Amino acid sequence: MAHTDDTTKVWDLIDKIGFCMLATETGNDIRARPMAAYVERMENSVYFLTDADSHKDDEVEAHPDVCLAFADTKGQKYVSLSGTATVENDREKIKELWGTPAKAWWDSPDDPKIRILRVTPSFAEYWDSPGTVISYIKMAAAAVSNTRPDMGENAKVNL
Repeated sequence: MAHTDDTTKVWDLIDKIGFCMLATETGNDIRARPMAAYVERMENSVYFLTDADSHKDDEVEAHPDVCLAFADTKGQKYVSLSGTATVENDREKIKELWGTPAKAWWDSPDDPKIRILRVTPSFAEYWDSPGTVISYIKMAAAAVSNTRPDMGENAKVNL
């Protein structure tokens, strides 16, 4: 039961946060950039719209293992998700995912340069604390009492 609850928690957090840093391998380096995530829990996938001319597409084709780092710093909620990425040219899926974030980069979903970056997750870890103010109070109380603070939920989840 705990695995199901943790899996649900991961999907709920990434869906709520919505934006992440996508980290890819570029030869000897790791590179990250902000991306708008489209969460499809029932497909076990996180989708991104990307441009055919971008470097990340080449990076993914050479090294498909990626990391997605989601952060809601105000709410103190974080998810690190590892998975395998593929670049796809599914025109129907592009139209399905089309929305406000995409309009900043392309004029319409019919732009032939739009591609889908699909990440199939294999592992995630999340941190879900009660929020900044409460966390600071708990840390201060722990420092005074020489105990460790309860900073909320943390779990490692195989997806």
